[in-house]
Amino acid sequence: MPKHYLIMYHPPRDGFAENATPDESTEVMKHFEYLKQLHAEKVVLIAGRTEDARFGIALIETEREEKAREILDNDPAVKAKVFIAELLPFSLALR
Repeated sequence: MPKHYLIMYHPPRDGFAENATPDESTEVMKHFEYLKQLHAEKVVLIAGRTEDARFGIALIETEREEKAREILDNDPAVKAKVFIAELLPFSLALR
C-alpha cells in the first residue's frame, strides 16, 4: 500500500528568492525539472513554496520510506546544498 511523505525544502538564507546566485538559480531550475518529472510519474502529488519563499514542499507517494529518502537525496538542489531538506511521514486525509 502506498505511503505518503512530505519533503520540506528550506532555503540557505533569508531573501534567497531575491538574491540567489546564478549557480544557485541553476540548481533551483534543475530541482524544478526533477520534481516535474516525478510529478509526471505520479510520485510527486503536489509541490510548491510559500509566497515569501520561506520554505517549499513536495508531497510524494511511494511504497517505502527508503524510496522517499532516495528521492530527497537525489534532488539536485539538495545535492548541491542549495536547499536543506527534511523528510516527514505524512497522513493524507483527503485527496
